[in-house]
Amino acid sequence: MHNKTDEVKTITLGKTGLKVSKNGFGALPIQRIEKKDAVYLLQKAFYHGINYFDTARWYSDSEEKLGAAFSYIRDKVIISTKTGAQNAKQFWEDLETSLRMLNTDYIDIYQFHNPSFCPKQGEENGLYDAMVKAKEQGKIRHIGITNHRHTVAKEAIESGLYETMQFPFSYLASELDLEIVEACKEKDMGFIAMKALSGGLINDSATAYAYLAQFDNVAPIWGVQRESELDEFLSYQENPPKLTKERKERIEKDKEQLSGDFCRGCGYCMPCPAGIEINNCARMSLLLRRAPKEAYLTPQWQENMKKIENCLHCNQCMSKCPYGLQTPELLKKNYEDYKTFLS
Repeated sequence: MHNKTDEVKTITLGKTGLKVSKNGFGALPIQRIEKKDAVYLLQKAFYHGINYFDTARWYSDSEEKLGAAFSYIRDKVIISTKTGAQNAKQFWEDLETSLRMLNTDYIDIYQFHNPSFCPKQGEENGLYDAMVKAKEQGKIRHIGITNHRHTVAKEAIESGLYETMQFPFSYLASELDLEIVEACKEKDMGFIAMKALSGGLINDSATAYAYLAQFDNVAPIWGVQRESELDEFLSYQENPPKLTKERKERIEKDKEQLSGDFCRGCGYCMPCPAGIEINNCARMSLLLRRAPKEAYLTPQWQENMKKIENCLHCNQCMSKCPYGLQTPELLKKNYEDYKTFLS
């Protein structure tokens, strides 16, 4: 009889010294499910070896659900959350709210949530200085930043002010993305990989897992909403998928299909003044070809796509896109393509 002796693989998040499970739990999706179901999922994840959970103030009641699940074993889990504050006053409000919702008196990693600039010491907004003060008070243990922009990410790494970087990273990664991973390793900065399934465009999680397993400094967090999704990632702890020849070929094929300008579905362009669900409508062509297309041809989705006709061309979405996409043009192309599927 085979006894399981191998421990779940862990990643050390750089200079933080925090040892997190290779499977991190991305808690954005649990805002969409009932509290009791979320608590069940979170606790099941913990009891099956996952010790790292990532959330944010912006994820509605996600923090509250983590608080309900883990207040009695707080010292056994590592929790990161984020603030989108623009100044010190908002920072302290966010931090106190997060501590209350998480039912804790400290946060393991507190992250600036995708700022358009890199907060530093002595700035007028007081953001970084507030972060340092919160650390001195013991309310946070480590200072992190999340971003989608290479320029901001590089600046944060070079500044030496941050202990962790959370950045999109998947097998669709560009050379620039790989440079960010390498730079974090050189600076002994923890690298947390978000969007490891590229916002749903990668539909082969085993290949995604096998690709990321090559990097000994990368801690992926997987967005989990259903028990079946959790079970999938837990099974990879038992039997880690290997990067086989077939999987490498799959990666090359996907890279070819998804090269160039495509919407990652991050949602930073939202809300749209015309009510367009940009983060899905602008990648509809890919969704139709990479998922069961029937799900996107319903009357509800036809209505959603028709809203593109009401685009105001205000270009707010373009100015907010961290990938510099020509969003109105992308929406128009996707709508034209969508109509061919309806005819």
